[in-house]
Amino acid sequence: MATRKRKTVYPPARTDTKPSQRPGAGPEPYVRPTVATIDLTAGSGRAGLSVGDRVKISGGGLYAGEAAVIEKLTGGVIPAALVRTEAGRSRQVRTIDLEPIAREA
Repeated sequence: MATRKRKTVYPPARTDTKPSQRPGAGPEPYVRPTVATIDLTAGSGRAGLSVGDRVKISGGGLYAGEAAVIEKLTGGVIPAALVRTEAGRSRQVRTIDLEPIAREA
C-alpha cells in the first residue's frame, strides 16, 4: 500500500504586498488610507459671487478661515476664484469654499 505525499506549505513571500485577509472576514472593501474624498457638489459652484466681493475662505487648506477679496472668477468643470487675502497673499479657491461676507453699511 502506497502512502500519499503531503502538500507542502510555504510561508508568504517577503515581496507579497497584498493585504492579508482575516479569517471569517466578510466582503468588506479595502479602503486605502491615502484615498481623497471628492465633493460632488463642487461642480455646481456658488451663485451670487462677483469680482470685488469680500468672502471668507471656508473648508480646509491654505488660508482657511481668512477674509479675502475676489480678483477673478474662472468657469469650468469646477468653478474657481482667484482671491487675495487681507495679508496680501493670493490663492485660487473653489467657489463652493467661499462664503460671502456682508458689506458694512
